[in-house]
Amino acid sequence: MGVLYEDLVVISEAEKPGDSTLITVNCPDKTGLGCDLCRIILLFGLSISRGDLQTDGKWCYILLWVVGKPNTRWNLLKKRLLEVCPSYFSTSEISYYRPQNQEPRKPDVFLLKFWCSYDREGLLHDVTEVLCELELTIKRVKVSTAPDGRVMDLFYITDTRELLHTQHRQQETILYLKDVLGDALISCDIESAGAEVTACSQGLSYLASAITEDMFSLELLGQQRNGFLTSNPISVTIDNNLSPSHTLIQFHCKDHKGLLYDIMRTLKDYNIQISYGRFYASPKGNCEVDLFIMQADGKKIVDPNKQDALCCRLKMELLRPLRVAVVSRGPDTELIVTNPVELSGRGRPLVFYDITLALKVLNTAIFSVEIGRHMIRDREWEVYRILLDEGDGFTVPRNKIEEGVRKVLMGWD
Repeated sequence: MGVLYEDLVVISEAEKPGDSTLITVNCPDKTGLGCDLCRIILLFGLSISRGDLQTDGKWCYILLWVVGKPNTRWNLLKKRLLEVCPSYFSTSEISYYRPQNQEPRKPDVFLLKFWCSYDREGLLHDVTEVLCELELTIKRVKVSTAPDGRVMDLFYITDTRELLHTQHRQQETILYLKDVLGDALISCDIESAGAEVTACSQGLSYLASAITEDMFSLELLGQQRNGFLTSNPISVTIDNNLSPSHTLIQFHCKDHKGLLYDIMRTLKDYNIQISYGRFYASPKGNCEVDLFIMQADGKKIVDPNKQDALCCRLKMELLRPLRVAVVSRGPDTELIVTNPVELSGRGRPLVFYDITLALKVLNTAIFSVEIGRHMIRDREWEVYRILLDEGDGFTVPRNKIEEGVRKVLMGWD
């Protein structure tokens, strides 16, 4: 009778703490499926230690061994993975069960607004953690501290469950926030964002040309002057001799959080199909990736210029999947973090969560936050601008802030 929809994704939980959980995906294939799966796994705070995938162009079979948090909601993870898998009936001859093709609807954006009577260490991170647990995706943030010490937070969010328009879902969100904010919370409201989203995005201040030149450069010459890059050597090679129909691309590099996602999103943006792949991350933090790929027309990549361009882009995406800088903004100190947006419009998950976690660990307070998107060098970037509170007790050097934030973002202890 075929494969049941629920059986497209099977999760075999680890028997002992510390062991890997096996995720099996057996479904119709589509270009970019690997990217979509890796993004969801990254969103749930899990890391992929090993992976195997193969496809005949119509049906794929993927095995992913993941490790991570002991409190992972596996049933919810399975539901989210199923949502990105093409339905079995999309390739079935049984038209009765085939769902009608519909364009995906853009999620509604809501404004979460609350006032707190005072700021405290880690407040913004605690709020971000609650929103992540509730599956509320942060699109933009505006945080301001008034002269009297009160804090106003504006979060532009979407709901993965698409229920935030209901009173029950709004009350649930507010209740969770009350629990984490305690007596500091003065008021909290949720409403449809409407035209305010456009106003918020247009209000994001410009980036200085010197900052953009350094942060968004694709030149690899930075390896010679940046210790971070020289300590992270990456090898990306292409071979057309091992397969009559596929190009083999091989990676040898240091592991980081979301590494497989960074590879997959780049190949997805290039509309490159993967027929067979193998991924392995050693306990020492080294990664090996072998991918047999072909272009959208089903042919190998034989043009040397295309090969060089693809290798260069992949190497840079792995060297600098996120850009981090601590700069002067007049008399103040500003932390800037940027990451590229997929052509599909999705940004990297949990970036703001990791930034606030790093600053909480560093005992560094946040004065204000702006999140928005910029078109820079023909690419869309998600830009996080955090103005740091340099009041009494601010002792963390700028290089330590940059290093600490980068380590958390990359998943390096």
